[in-house]
Amino acid sequence: SEHLQQARIPSGSQEKVSVPDSGPEMAEFQVAVAPVVASKLSVKAPEFYPSGYNRNFADSSFEDEYDGYLSLAEYVQDFLNHLTEQPGCFETEIELFAETVNGWVTADETLQELVELIYQQATSVPNFSYMGARLCNYLSHHLTISSQSGSFRQLLLQRCQTEYENRDEAAKGDETAQTQFHAFVLFLAELYLNLEIKGTKGQVTRAEILQEGLWELLNVLFSNPVDNNLMCAVKLLKLTGSVLEDAWKEKGKNDMEEMIQRIENVVLDANCSRDVKHMLLKVVELRSSNWGRVHETSPHTKATPEDDPNYFMNEPTFYTSDGVPFTAADPDYQEEYQELLEREDLFPDYEENGMTLSGPGD
Repeated sequence: SEHLQQARIPSGSQEKVSVPDSGPEMAEFQVAVAPVVASKLSVKAPEFYPSGYNRNFADSSFEDEYDGYLSLAEYVQDFLNHLTEQPGCFETEIELFAETVNGWVTADETLQELVELIYQQATSVPNFSYMGARLCNYLSHHLTISSQSGSFRQLLLQRCQTEYENRDEAAKGDETAQTQFHAFVLFLAELYLNLEIKGTKGQVTRAEILQEGLWELLNVLFSNPVDNNLMCAVKLLKLTGSVLEDAWKEKGKNDMEEMIQRIENVVLDANCSRDVKHMLLKVVELRSSNWGRVHETSPHTKATPEDDPNYFMNEPTFYTSDGVPFTAADPDYQEEYQELLEREDLFPDYEENGMTLSGPGD
């Protein structure tokens, strides 16, 4: 009661509240209720963020933020950074981004600028090549500007052509030049996988020119067999090998066989590190298993090691006492596996940290 009487507010904003009697000491009294005051503090105020937190992309939405931008470059770069930090926002925000860019890109110069910004982000920011390729595919179908220099896709391919023409010098260049070149190669690979071209009959195909370009880039990388170039070739084949081989087979070409032969020659002759040679052999092994695409056997026949080349594909790998790997596919599997079991039984009472499991005196 004493505390309630201290809650004073100006007259006119008080309300009378009736409280049921619970005894002679309880009576009707007035309770001061303060009016609701709307806070002027923004939900994005610094007080709500930990120190050092980047508030530029705190929200998962990029909507309505372009009003304050002074240039196309500033808006596009912020959106690209936003996608880099939150790639999951692509599906929900790409439509608004395309609409905004459509209203902003009205001349050849701005379209060229847009292409360059995306290209630089995709080839300079680690792990953005895939997202950059998806972004390029979407814009190639949704940008409405009709430029005298060409469409968005045409300008993008022209930009890639400029880098492609310097492939020989880049593959032989210093570490910085090679790093930039390798980023371009992997971005071109992502473009080949994600850039959809509509055919004359409405079918969706991949860009033929990119397929030819990747073949030539692989030749350049293997022609300069230093570790960095070979590692880039490995990444390229693991990313696009299955798709490239299928496309070449449709044309009746045996290009992948030639590429595998080049890899085997590099492993035998090139002065590269042992780890890189191991990576190259893993690519050959991956291709021998149809790039990891295990085909189901007929439901009427039971798979056997003789009629299914992938029979042992998912079997674990063990090691002999000499460190030689073996699997269930090896003819001496049973004997070597039994030896492995006997070796493990030599120390049955010890954990990995060397502490005994038995108590003192056992």
